[in-house]
Amino acid sequence: MEYLIWVISFTMHFFKRWSLTFLLLLCCTPETPAPTANGFPSDQLGSSPSSSVQESPQDSAITRDINRTFPAHDYFKDTGGDGQDSLYKICKAYSVYDEEIGYCQGQSFLAAVLLLHMPEEQAFSVLVKIMFDYGLRELFKQNFEDLHCKFYQLERLMQEYIPDLYNHFLDISLEAHMYASQWFLTLFTAKFPLYMVFHIIDLLLCEGISVIFNVALGLLKTTKDDLLLTDFEGALKFFRVQLPKRYRSEENAKKLMELACNMKISQKKLKKYEKEYHTMREQQAQQEDPIERFERENRRLQEANMRLEQENDDLAHELVTSKIALRKDLDNAEEKADALNKELLMTKQKLIDAEEEKRRLEEESAQLKEMCRRELDKAESEIKKNSSIIGDYKQICSQLSERLEKQQTANKAEIEKIRQKVDDCEHCREFFNKEGRVKVASSAKDGSDEDTDEEKETLKNQLREMELELAQTKLQLVEAECKIQDLEHHLGLALNEVQAAKKTWFNRTISSIKTVTGVQGKETC
Repeated sequence: MEYLIWVISFTMHFFKRWSLTFLLLLCCTPETPAPTANGFPSDQLGSSPSSSVQESPQDSAITRDINRTFPAHDYFKDTGGDGQDSLYKICKAYSVYDEEIGYCQGQSFLAAVLLLHMPEEQAFSVLVKIMFDYGLRELFKQNFEDLHCKFYQLERLMQEYIPDLYNHFLDISLEAHMYASQWFLTLFTAKFPLYMVFHIIDLLLCEGISVIFNVALGLLKTTKDDLLLTDFEGALKFFRVQLPKRYRSEENAKKLMELACNMKISQKKLKKYEKEYHTMREQQAQQEDPIERFERENRRLQEANMRLEQENDDLAHELVTSKIALRKDLDNAEEKADALNKELLMTKQKLIDAEEEKRRLEEESAQLKEMCRRELDKAESEIKKNSSIIGDYKQICSQLSERLEKQQTANKAEIEKIRQKVDDCEHCREFFNKEGRVKVASSAKDGSDEDTDEEKETLKNQLREMELELAQTKLQLVEAECKIQDLEHHLGLALNEVQAAKKTWFNRTISSIKTVTGVQGKETC
């Protein structure tokens, strides 16, 4: 068995953390009777099933301590919950099972730690194993005589490893039982954080109850500088309040466990100190007057009673504080829930408004599309109409141009004929030159014939009419060309307007839809 524990201890230094159940299976020996499903060993239950429902004489103390055990932990905080119910069953079952010791204050913390790792039947079995095979129940026997022996051993170890702190405690009259009783009786479970407690229980299952000295010396070493500055009251307050708070940091707890594992305390040395203690007690018993011994024992019991009452007050204060904090957390959670519900309702309303806005925008978009389609159809019809008008005007203008050209050609031919006739007529040559213009009449020809004058006048009239007709035709041609240019200009403007209308309507529609959709998305987010 020693070789097995040495192997487990060696492995523990490497892996630092083991499962409680697995370590128990490694360290268990067949000497301890295994509890049955009823919570009691089969060899002590007998044949009567009524033994599983025996009443415990410490039932009131158990019920009182259950509410003080890890009141802030989720598993144990609810009164009447599964955690408290299982813890009550284990503590009551052990008080009935171990009638000599029964239930002791602080035992519920150890049972609670085990319950966090396994079902209540297994937790009860492990509790029995620790109490019997690991010697924890010996601390409660014979008026805590073995516990005082542990205090003496701790002080002797302090004298060897931390002499300056040991001397300081002597100066302020601070004894080990004033600060270390919970360390031994509850295995550090009552005050320190759970992740640190789990490591300590692992070490206990691996190396035995002597590991308490390693952890205790580690605590005293790491806090030596602070303790050297305290007086009696300050030291007690430090152990009660500041020391557990320091190890709420996992880094500090890890360093403490490394220091405890590296500290070597031989069993031979502990046996030596134990022998010294018993020798000292025998000498004191021989030399001490019975009355003085009883008075001293009475003072010790009074101090223990005061310490327990102080611890009870501290636990009650912690319980009240925890309940107040839980009440505040619950109120805050309810307020947050109300706020979240309001936000949810507001978000739902915003979502409904956004959907309505979306539907309205879709309707507007459909209307805009329909209007754009109508405008496009109208513009296209206008373009077709203008195109047909322009085509008609172009056709008319081309016809007018052809007629003008034909008329000009006919006029030129007629003028040529007239010129030819004028050239052929002797009388006419006298009045017209070769360019066809009228010559100035001389004084010698004043007596021309009246027929010649009439013919001349007729030709002048015809020429004047032809020139007038030619001018009107040119004017009509210019007007037609102006109309054609005007129509082409209007056609270009109409095409530009149609193109701009297409771009403007579609761009405005798309940009408005994008803008509204983006605003709704932000509000929804």
